[in-house]
Amino acid sequence: MPRIAWLSAVVLLVAVVLVVSHLGEERRLAELIAGARPGWLLVAAALQAGTYLCAAGVWMRALKRSPQRPRFASLVPLGLAKLFTDQAVPSAGMSGTFLVVRALTRRGVPRGDAVAAMLVGLAAFYLAYGLAVGGAGSLLWKLGELDTRLLAAATGLGIVAATLPAVLLGFGDRLTRRLPRALSKLPGAREVTAVLAELPSGRLVGLRLAAETIALQLAIFALDAATLGAMLEAVGAAAPPALVFASFVFASVVATIAWMPGGIGTFEGTCVLMLRSHGVPLEAALAATLLLRGFTFWLPMLPGLWIARREIRAVR
Repeated sequence: MPRIAWLSAVVLLVAVVLVVSHLGEERRLAELIAGARPGWLLVAAALQAGTYLCAAGVWMRALKRSPQRPRFASLVPLGLAKLFTDQAVPSAGMSGTFLVVRALTRRGVPRGDAVAAMLVGLAAFYLAYGLAVGGAGSLLWKLGELDTRLLAAATGLGIVAATLPAVLLGFGDRLTRRLPRALSKLPGAREVTAVLAELPSGRLVGLRLAAETIALQLAIFALDAATLGAMLEAVGAAAPPALVFASFVFASVVATIAWMPGGIGTFEGTCVLMLRSHGVPLEAALAATLLLRGFTFWLPMLPGLWIARREIRAVR
């Protein structure tokens, strides 16, 4: 099944590229990608490095009460491993979460504290996701370019996605005792239940920790959107920062809803469509989006695979 999903996603991506190339100028697209300004590519690389530092920062803050805290530098590579696992196995972030729990446990963190840290990070991610969607919608509204249907769907997704982690953080131990036995037969439910059973009792997060982790997750969204802006500059195009941020966020929303591995094809198509509809030349929009995905998805895959395999072997 994962192979079929990946094949479908790649076919969709190729179709998007072919359609856009057909509507625009294929030669111009190739020239833009080949002639991307190296200085802006270095800026993009620095911005992406910042996303992994922020991800490690979320876990460090979530582990501040743990008696055994790993070094910050040892957490940075886990961001690559989580990225690969989440993209390879679409699961709304849960597959990468389980991997990081095991990696933290291997580093001496008590399993209960590792589970709590990952739930804090997961809740912060989805709450930040909802805030990012709301912010992107507000920016488009100020520009007079708001699609109310897309905003409603995206806001609904953000609220639903934030509710479950928030409930688990507040009532995880109670929910574990009350889950019906029939749910244990669902795929993955047994592992989720076992993980929840190891949560420390009591409240897992305070207002300060919540604010810090949400701010770090929002910084990741901002850095990714800034990477898209850098790629537009690299190919000689430009767009208002508000439009760049909104295009990235709503493309991410569509990619999440589509449930394709890594959002391949769906992210690219949505991002290009939004940039093009707001005045960015078609070829430049596609070139910038493909370069963005190269930095945020394709390039990190190989080191992510290596780190993930190393972590899994070490746990075994």
